[in-house]
Amino acid sequence: MRSSKDFFCCAGLAFALFAYLALLLGAEEEWSIAAYVLLGVVVVVALVALDVFSTIERLVQSNERTCQALMVLGTLGIIAVFRTDHYTLFLLGTIFIYSVAVLGINVQLGYAGVINFSGASFFGIGGYTAAVFLQHTPTPPLVTLVLGGIFSAVVGSVLLFPVLRTSGHYSALVTMAFALLLKVFLEVSEWLGGPQGLALPPFKFLGINFAEDLVLFGNEYSFYVKYDLVCLLLLVMTFMFVQRIERSWLGLAMDAVRIDETAAACFGISIKRWKITAFTIGNFVIGVAGALYSMMLSYINPSNFTFSDSLLFLSILLLGGIGSIWGVIAATAFMVVIPEKFQVIQEYRYLIYSAMVLAMIVFRPSGLLPRKPRTYIAGGLL
Repeated sequence: MRSSKDFFCCAGLAFALFAYLALLLGAEEEWSIAAYVLLGVVVVVALVALDVFSTIERLVQSNERTCQALMVLGTLGIIAVFRTDHYTLFLLGTIFIYSVAVLGINVQLGYAGVINFSGASFFGIGGYTAAVFLQHTPTPPLVTLVLGGIFSAVVGSVLLFPVLRTSGHYSALVTMAFALLLKVFLEVSEWLGGPQGLALPPFKFLGINFAEDLVLFGNEYSFYVKYDLVCLLLLVMTFMFVQRIERSWLGLAMDAVRIDETAAACFGISIKRWKITAFTIGNFVIGVAGALYSMMLSYINPSNFTFSDSLLFLSILLLGGIGSIWGVIAATAFMVVIPEKFQVIQEYRYLIYSAMVLAMIVFRPSGLLPRKPRTYIAGGLL
């Protein structure tokens, strides 16, 4: 009886969440957008103030697999609702891909404590790798995605020596300098398109052209439906991969390095090994996300991967909660949807958007969904 009750509670929460998201995405009038945003803020504040939020967290933790399945089904429902809306489907695809990229940064900073202010640079390396291979070779798109991750990880190895030799703000400066240098390199490299960038051929898989609208049972749907399904699949796979790392001895070692390097070294944990592991895994994940993003855009240039985009990735991680996987996804949706929906008020949208982010940092500095302290239970590690 209890499990059945928990299932219906989780289903009700998932339905309410995705119904709200669908209404917000579908809103076009200024007053309706503001009303939905205000409603969301009021509900979240009320849940936290009444200590209902913690109850919901415990419910989700005790029914984790069920909630994960409901989230995937709810996302598919959102895609179905907006199946003919190019703009909204593109926003959803952007949320999925950005979430994957920030999960890569989460492995670096959230688990091992490696600061990376050049996340967008590795995102761009993956994108340019995909563009070059798809333009000049017959490499299959799925192989190209993996190559994007590999090239990002390989290029990231250049930064390993200065990153490992420095710490704190000095390490941050190293990655910031790399981000600025890479943008200049892309702008002056004619074989990479220079400032004009590169166009990508249509994404094709199993004879399906992703640049053409989808036709099912005589009904025509946006071609972004296909991209969204691929992006969602990548997000689910990355979510499972990162969660597995967190709950394994790999995550335990990384946590030890992040919390106290001296204590970790005293227990025989190699600081360099785990920082290199986290940095490489994170860059691989970011590169795969960048490769898929370039395929979805079908065109990339250096302005798609600026230092401000790296700051956006870090802002998402801080807002969601450092180390929190679910927090990353929630914060990405917030950071992508809100600025886009407030375009109707032009320059004022950034004022409102910044004020909301600052309020969140002041009143909930641990993030929207902070990561819980690691605990041990019989049969596993949480």
